[in-house]
Amino acid sequence: MARTDKANTLLALIREGKPMTLGQQLRLTVQLSIPAVIAQLSSIVMQYIDAAMVGSLGAEEAASIGLISTTTWLFWGLCVAATTGFSVQVAHKIGAGDMQGARTVLRQALTATVVFSLLLAAAGVAISGALPGWLGGDKSIHRDASLYFCIFSLFLPALQMNFLAGGMLRCSGNMQVPSVAGVAMCVLDVIFNFSLIFPSREWTVAGFSFTMPGAGLGVGGAALGTVAAEAVVAGVLLWYLLTRSEELKLSKEQGSFRPKIATLKKAFRIGFPMGLEHVVICGAQIMTTVIVAPLGVFAIAANSFAITAESLCYMPGYGIADAATTLVGQSIGGRRLKLTRSFAHITVLMGMGVMGVMGVLMYLFAPQIIGLMTPVEEIRELGVMALRIEAFAEPMFAASIVAYGVFVGASFASVLQFHKNYVLRQTQCALKSDSETMRA
Repeated sequence: MARTDKANTLLALIREGKPMTLGQQLRLTVQLSIPAVIAQLSSIVMQYIDAAMVGSLGAEEAASIGLISTTTWLFWGLCVAATTGFSVQVAHKIGAGDMQGARTVLRQALTATVVFSLLLAAAGVAISGALPGWLGGDKSIHRDASLYFCIFSLFLPALQMNFLAGGMLRCSGNMQVPSVAGVAMCVLDVIFNFSLIFPSREWTVAGFSFTMPGAGLGVGGAALGTVAAEAVVAGVLLWYLLTRSEELKLSKEQGSFRPKIATLKKAFRIGFPMGLEHVVICGAQIMTTVIVAPLGVFAIAANSFAITAESLCYMPGYGIADAATTLVGQSIGGRRLKLTRSFAHITVLMGMGVMGVMGVLMYLFAPQIIGLMTPVEEIRELGVMALRIEAFAEPMFAASIVAYGVFVGASFASVLQFHKNYVLRQTQCALKSDSETMRA
């Protein structure tokens, strides 16, 4: 709570137009980044949990999830883009001190993103049966891969609400609640997966034997466990956002939830480039899966595990990028051009430093990291080789991730408007000065 109060105090300096020292900027960046990094890492821990639990079942089960993992990332990215189109508008309005306007955008965002996620879910369910064949997977893993993707798609609205509530809280400066929720989601994922993936079995602890109940659903249990954890946390985050958030709670305020054209246009201008970028990047990853798939289930599983393991390295970059979006967005909203540039430089350099260190650790401990996810030696050898190659790219990958967060916080249209307002103010000041000079 002390860190939250300090962060809110420093964020108030942005909104109130007060000067900030370099030390204050660094402290605020760290205070917002740490919980954001924890939240991002929690999502990767969930992927580790799924990979390790399913990997223990065998190579085919691991490959079935690995085959469609890049397609799930594509759908995740589209949900994030839809959320960001609205959350950046909220950050700008909070930065300008317009709390009522921020809540107005939130109401419209709830309706618009629910509709979007329902359409996306319908599309995912429709293609789930044919997707493993399109990706070139072996027939032995088609059934499990289709089942996993179908369950994932059905729960996309819950995932969308998770992203929306967490994104709105972060843009208001509240990094702690989404972070704690992310950790809770990991715990729930372990509990649900443990109960749903494995069958009932006999356990002996300290000389006492007992039956551990389990559904024995395998890959389908992994999907159900993950989406159940996401749904529970989404409900908690939405409750907090709508009833407890100081800036965004709607519990005591009436307003329309019908999206307005102007708000949707702004969301589209912000979110569409993000969505397009995710389509291009994930499209390339999907094509990589298509290339790797004919090499067999070991290659598919190794490729998937290496990507999951690398995520542990670059998720801190995404956490710092979240902080950058908040800081830059609120600085833009408060019309603080110099402060905007300063936060951009600080966050990019911080991200490169953190991910550079993570890249070194990833190279050194690659065998141990991959070993946590699979006992199959063929998969481990291929995964370690891929992971060590990827380690060299981390510092510059960090620069691209965090810089992207900076640009999202600014957004092109808002930057243009900011510069218009800035030039107008400078012109008005110059005219006023000339007028005073002439009168003198």
